[in-house]
Amino acid sequence: MPSDHTAPPRHDVDREAMPPVAMVIALCTFMFFAALDTTAKYLVTAGYAAAFVVWCRFLSHTVISFFAFQGWRRAAMYRTQSLPLQALRGILLPVTTMFNFLALRDLQLALTVSIFLSTPMIVTMLAGPLLGEWAGLRRWTAILVGFVGVLIVIRPGTEGFSPAIIWSVLAALTHSLYSILTRKLAMRESQMSLLFYSGVFGTVLMAPPALIYGQMPQSGFDALLLVSLGVFGLVGHALLVKASRLASASKVAPFIYSQLLWMTGLGFLVFGDVPDGWTMVGALIICLSGIYIMNRERQIARHERKLAEADQQGGRL
Repeated sequence: MPSDHTAPPRHDVDREAMPPVAMVIALCTFMFFAALDTTAKYLVTAGYAAAFVVWCRFLSHTVISFFAFQGWRRAAMYRTQSLPLQALRGILLPVTTMFNFLALRDLQLALTVSIFLSTPMIVTMLAGPLLGEWAGLRRWTAILVGFVGVLIVIRPGTEGFSPAIIWSVLAALTHSLYSILTRKLAMRESQMSLLFYSGVFGTVLMAPPALIYGQMPQSGFDALLLVSLGVFGLVGHALLVKASRLASASKVAPFIYSQLLWMTGLGFLVFGDVPDGWTMVGALIICLSGIYIMNRERQIARHERKLAEADQQGGRL
């Protein structure tokens, strides 16, 4: 599990080639996230209420993180400088999960993840007014191209459009806000507290509807799957932190698109789903656009770093 130690300086990691072990960890990260969605789809299509499945996911997450971080003797897990923002972030995550699970009830895994992969573009678009990180012309062009890909996947006004797609779009929007808050809080909060509080607020928020719509597991296998939701989510986030300590975030981020491969494969193996050609074309456009945005942001960050270093050297003269 991730510790509360600080990550290596970003500029040191960014100048080195990405270690093979970091690549493997990054791939495994999004495999666990794909397993989480696959398990959730299995449960909601088996008749369990989405609210109950979401609550089980966060309850399991909270209990496991409490014991994994030894919460009875590590005060750092509870220490926070921004409880209101932690609460808002903790609310956005279960809301995102709820929207995503509602979409998974009726849509193929490959379709939901294709829409969800538009998150980096939405984050770049919202980072300007919310964080003051304004995108330039080239990134805005890539955002527009990416949304063309989203429209190809969604196909509004055609027979391929499903009302359940709205849930998936809402999930991408709320997850983008969650990502922006995470970026803001990561600079001053420990990874341990971020993981723990996201589980706590999700558990509390989803408890009332879970008590109303919940039911006892129909089998021991279903009970195991309900518990595994928290395991997949927590391990996925822990691996993401680990990969980010071995390589810069800009090198790890593009691996999010491997989730499309994991979801497509699991969708076929578990449900026999085969995505249509339009979904794959739109997904490819979204992936290429997102990778360009990430690469462009990396180039800008490197340029700004060089200017800052030049200023420091000039100040020493």
